[in-house]
Amino acid sequence: MQMVRAAYASQGYEVEMRFMPWARAIDGVKNGTYDILPATWWTQERAAFLLYSEPYIKSEIKFIKRKGDPFEYKGLGSLTGKTVGIVRGYGYGDDFLEATNFNRAEVAEVIQNIKKLVLGRIDLTLEDEIVARWIIKHNAPDLLQQIDFTTNSLSSKQLLVTSGLKNPRHKALIEAFNKGLAVIKANGTYEKILRENGLK
Repeated sequence: MQMVRAAYASQGYEVEMRFMPWARAIDGVKNGTYDILPATWWTQERAAFLLYSEPYIKSEIKFIKRKGDPFEYKGLGSLTGKTVGIVRGYGYGDDFLEATNFNRAEVAEVIQNIKKLVLGRIDLTLEDEIVARWIIKHNAPDLLQQIDFTTNSLSSKQLLVTSGLKNPRHKALIEAFNKGLAVIKANGTYEKILRENGLK
């Protein structure tokens, strides 16, 4: 969000952030209730109703396990027999969602999966590591001591800003972000944000 806010600020926009379950957020942007989704992955399905920006950072989706669990992700076969917590509406990829060798338990928000994990109700869950750490830190910081992340990731995807095609301003909003992204990369703001968040 620091990157998104900085890019838009350079073009005269102020971003107001509202937190809600992912499925409601994407539906709200799709129908034009909200202007942008700040961190979206590209999928063929979404391309039918969203306009995408230039990518601004990479998202590493890793499995989260209980502290001390020796599990390491080594392809979908390594999930055989496990129950994996997922979030409704997330784009995990067709291979993961269609695999039949493990079970998927769906919830509305990732923090629910973290709590289910430490209680032993699911074997694993998964999320972008940066996002997961932020969510846990701000919702239930004690849980950070009870989990680990796998070294290997399910996927590595670019994050993009999107706006719904039904929004009459969708082209202007995405063009403004793309221009602003170029500005913050050129003036050093982008690198500064990476360093401040331990990503550089």
